[in-house]
Amino acid sequence: MAYQSINPFNGKTLASFDEHGRDELDNKLQAAQRCFDHDWRQRSYAERAIVVKRAAALMRERADELAKLITLEMGKLIAQAAGEVALSAAILDYYADNAEQFLAPEQLDATGNRTMVESSPLGVLLGIEPWNYPYYQIARFAAPNLMAGNVVMVKHASNVPQCALAFEKCMLDAGAPAGAYSNLFISKDQISQLIDDPRIRGVALTGSEGAGAVVAAQAGKNLKKSTLELGGSDAFIVLEDADLDKAVKCAVAGRMGNSGQACTASKRFIVLESVADRFLEKFQQAMGKFSPGDPLDEKTTLAPLSTRQALDDLVDQVDRAVAGGASVLMGGSRIPGDGAFMQPTILTDVAADNPTFREEFFGPVAMFFRVPDEDAAVALANDSPFGLGGSIMTQDIERGRRLARRIDTGMVFINSAAVSKPELPFGGVKNSGYGRELSSAGIDEFVNKKLIRVA
Repeated sequence: MAYQSINPFNGKTLASFDEHGRDELDNKLQAAQRCFDHDWRQRSYAERAIVVKRAAALMRERADELAKLITLEMGKLIAQAAGEVALSAAILDYYADNAEQFLAPEQLDATGNRTMVESSPLGVLLGIEPWNYPYYQIARFAAPNLMAGNVVMVKHASNVPQCALAFEKCMLDAGAPAGAYSNLFISKDQISQLIDDPRIRGVALTGSEGAGAVVAAQAGKNLKKSTLELGGSDAFIVLEDADLDKAVKCAVAGRMGNSGQACTASKRFIVLESVADRFLEKFQQAMGKFSPGDPLDEKTTLAPLSTRQALDDLVDQVDRAVAGGASVLMGGSRIPGDGAFMQPTILTDVAADNPTFREEFFGPVAMFFRVPDEDAAVALANDSPFGLGGSIMTQDIERGRRLARRIDTGMVFINSAAVSKPELPFGGVKNSGYGRELSSAGIDEFVNKKLIRVA
């Protein structure tokens, strides 16, 4: 597995890194175990918070540099990259400020303190993270687990190695002891070896369904806790009473943020028949306003996809959709040039027997559906192997809540596209995985809830 930094805007290779050898990897694992046993787990919450909050401060101090690395390595618009840096720092601060409260001992008896549940760390954890949010994905794994007293080893995506090193440097410069946070440049075989190693006590993966199935199976075979955040094909439901201008604005933001490369991006637009034509006209006009360019230029509105391979895969997926009977209302092709650019695309007439009907389009491709009523909208929203997020646009908030309860996902947003904040639990059901990140739920995944009872 080559770790290469290749600019998707122009195809130029920026840097390359060798994988760790067997001895180097074992040394890192030994250091992590030693740090957990003799240092990190023994520190108080306040002592851990000093390091984690300093890392957040360093991210803010280095914001321009960190954001530029995101843009160079995976093509994110520079303004969005800056927003990711800020959100990542906020997550670090959130857990530094709240971990002790979240993990406070729980008293079970009505009087006295003779029966308690206390939270203790598990040990060395492995995080396997994707490229689409190079710092945010790491922060939401590392921050809660470090504050809980675990130590973390992170295998980042192979196309964002400079971001991986930059985050690790923030942690080390903040005073994290050797082994508390370890970046790994390793192969699939080495990942497998780590999951088998008894020193690894838990595994968190954000990635594809296929990768999730492999990791879950291997972790289960080793009787280890795992969490999975996998794909999504989020429905965006527009009811007849929705403010259409607001609905279109949210729809475009939900589909086009990060060039559509987000698990929680709005992907299936399900609109009641009575407003479908008006919504679609406005949506198409808005989608047609994006202009490709250098993502480092603040004026650019359409960024490239993360890699040339990602572009090839997306174009092929659109072609398969069309071969299966779908119609291309707009876009549908790559944009000529050196960059990995895809035209903003709207597909209609995607029937249930289309080979792409239940697939995730990871890029600026929207599927549009008309439905006669809200029951049909809910049924179509649930007709997916995924269950991550979704949106409902309506001016009747109670109606929106009722529909939200009927949608089989981990998250539903009323009158907005999906948003992420440190205090909001993140995760899904069905093929979108299991477990939660962020909020108080995120720090509970890899701790031992230990009962202590005095007879």
